[in-house]
Amino acid sequence: MSLEFSRIRALIFDVDGTLRDTDDQMVLTLEKWLWPGRFIFSGRQSRSVARWLVMKTETPGNFIFSLPDRFGIDDRLAGLGNWLYRSGLRRPTANFLIIQGVREMLARLQLHYPLSIVSARDRRTTMAFLDQFELTPFFQSIATARTCRYTKPYPDPLLWAAERMEVPIESCVMVGDTTVDIRAGKAAGAQTVGVLCGFGEKRELERAGADLVLTDTPALADVLLNGFSIT
Repeated sequence: MSLEFSRIRALIFDVDGTLRDTDDQMVLTLEKWLWPGRFIFSGRQSRSVARWLVMKTETPGNFIFSLPDRFGIDDRLAGLGNWLYRSGLRRPTANFLIIQGVREMLARLQLHYPLSIVSARDRRTTMAFLDQFELTPFFQSIATARTCRYTKPYPDPLLWAAERMEVPIESCVMVGDTTVDIRAGKAAGAQTVGVLCGFGEKRELERAGADLVLTDTPALADVLLNGFSIT
C-alpha cells in the first residue's frame, strides 16, 4: 500500500505514542516498579524487561480501553473521574514527554494542511499535554474520549474532526501508532499512516491496513512536503 498524495488535504493525529512519548514514560515508571527485584536482573536488563512488558500490553490494553464504549458506561466512568479530580483523590499527570521533533514537524505542516487531534484519552489529560508543550494552537479541532458517542476504533471522532476542518474524510490522513488508529482511519474512509515511535509494530500496522509506516512521526513532514520515502 502507499499514500495517494494528491488526495491529502488535512491531517488527523493520535496523541499517545504519536506526539507524546508515552511508551518511554511507561517504561521508566515500570522500571521503578521492578526495582525491588533488581537482584534478578543485571546491567540494563530491568529496562529491557520493562520495555518488553509495555509493548506486549498494547493490544489487550486497547481492547480494555474500548470496553466502556462497548458497554455504554463511558459517561459514568468519566463522571467518576471528574469527581476524583475535584475531591483531590486523583491527580492530573504532569511532566509529560514529547517525541523529539514533533513540535517542529507540526509547525511545518500547519503551513500546508489543517490539523486535528483524535485521542481516546480524557480531555483533561490530552489538553494538559498539548498545553505543556504549547501545541494547542496548531490544531483546528481536538476530539477526546467523550467528544462523540463512540471513540476509536469507531470512525465517529474522525468524521467529527473532518467536518470541523471542512475537509472530506476521504481527503484526510489518520496518523497513529496502534492498530486502533489504523482501524479507525480505515473505518472512516481516510488514508492512514502508522508510526513506530509508540506501541505498534510494523507488521501489525501493515496488517491493519496502514497505507504507509514510518519510523517516527516527525518523518511525516519530509514525506509530505519534500516527497521523501522514509520507512
